[in-house]
Amino acid sequence: MIATSSKAPMPATRRLLVLVDGSSYLYRAFHALRELTDSKGKPTGAAYDMTNMLKRLEAEIAPEFAAVVFDAKGKTFRDDLYPEYKANRSPMPEELRAQIESIHAIVRALGFTVLEVSGVEADDVIGTLAERGKEAGLDVLIATGDKDMAQLVDDRVTMVNTMDIRTLRHFTAIRGVAQLVDDRVTMVNTMDGA
Repeated sequence: MIATSSKAPMPATRRLLVLVDGSSYLYRAFHALRELTDSKGKPTGAAYDMTNMLKRLEAEIAPEFAAVVFDAKGKTFRDDLYPEYKANRSPMPEELRAQIESIHAIVRALGFTVLEVSGVEADDVIGTLAERGKEAGLDVLIATGDKDMAQLVDDRVTMVNTMDIRTLRHFTAIRGVAQLVDDRVTMVNTMDGA
């Protein structure tokens, strides 16, 4: 199920589904405030910053439907297909792992649905939900810092990097799709362990 917001949706010709890449948000928030702790020394920076990012997103966009999608624990189908998949990725820092349960609770308290699909990465879940949303007649906004998600952008799907005020649709309108493709050829997404 996808949670509904009591706020009016972002002006659009169709209803809006917002899909937040929770895994991308987690790491961004963790690295932004890594040293923040509570009075007992428990790490809280990722939870604090992720809360602020989600509140800002909700205030600016006011989605009608929204979900935060996280990577589930364990292997994915991609690991079975290619054993070296993400072999260079470091394990999740313990300071971040200690905040996951709190972060999920906060996300739910903010009114977002939390999704984790066993054996499937968050970006694959987001891609599937974006397609299903379009099929249901919704506009879709993907909130992520993962450049790989740009392949989903079309006339019904917009991508926003919350560290930048421009959406990818705005970016392509300025620079053109051909330039975007040229830029993507030269980029390496190190978050994926490349």
